[in-house]
Order: sequence, then C-alpha cells, then structure tokens
Amino acid sequence: QVQLVESGGGLVQAGGSPRLSCAASGRTFSSYTMGWFRQTPGKEREFVAAISTSGGAIYYADSVKGRFTISRDNAKNTVYMQMNSLKPADTAVYYCAARTPRVSSIRGVDYTYWGQGTQVTVSS
Repeated sequence: QVQLVESGGGLVQAGGSPRLSCAASGRTFSSYTMGWFRQTPGKEREFVAAISTSGGAIYYADSVKGRFTISRDNAKNTVYMQMNSLKPADTAVYYCAARTPRVSSIRGVDYTYWGQGTQVTVSS
C-alpha cells in the first residue's frame, strides 16, 4: 500500500508557474505508475498527466500539453508537475494517483491509490 500527499497548490496569477509535488510513502514507489488528475465542482475528474515507472513514457491531456511537465524522482519517492502559463481554466483540485501495473493509464478508475488533493486557483 502507498500513501500520497500532494503539496504546492495555492492562489496563483494567470501566467504563473507553480510546481506541484506528490510524496509517496513506502519502499516500492518505483514500481508504481503515477498520474495527475484534476476536478472542479460539478465536473467529472479529468486526466492531466501520467508517467511510467522509469519516466520513459509520459502522457498529457491536450488541454495541458506544452504547458505542464510531469516528472518523478524515484530516489525521493516523489512525482512532480511543473505547471507553466496557467490559465483560470486550470483552477481545480489536483490529485496524484498511483497504480501498480507498469502500463500507464489516463483513466482514473485504473488507479488504486489517491492523495487528498491540493487546490490550485488561478486568478485572472
């Protein structure tokens, strides 16, 4: 089992560049594929990015491609998401998630473990 704790959210001006972090407990972090999702009130959870166990395979939602960068440091049991050129439409609660299969997925239902989420609010 793994526990995930996100950090790095907050109030950001449009165009800002915060970095979200997700720290994982346990000694097998390198065996989990990781994903970032986001959700706003009244909307379904949305895939943002995913990264394979080694970081060799990365996927992004079209809405963030070219602006967000997902990465991981297996030595630190942490996955990151660098967010650039933020827009008000990026306002959401951002969640990191983990799954044990080594194949990445963009579907939230494929992830077993979830963090508590961190709010990102982008002001115009």
